[in-house]
Amino acid sequence: MNSIKLECVVWKEGRYFVAQCLNVDVSSFATTEKKALKNLKEALELYFEDAKLAKLAPVEKPELTRLSIQYA
Repeated sequence: MNSIKLECVVWKEGRYFVAQCLNVDVSSFATTEKKALKNLKEALELYFEDAKLAKLAPVEKPELTRLSIQYA
């Protein structure tokens, strides 16, 4: 069995925690951070059963930043 290291982020949105993988477009949520990460891990394991590692986008040194935009 192989393993890969993935970069993930977790944040609170309302009453839920959202966990998202930055390398692939997979995310999950739950009422606790621990459960959200557990759900994300399960979702990623299912994703990689069918996906090829070539689709894995490398993410190096992610940083949390704020961005302001203007909109109409």
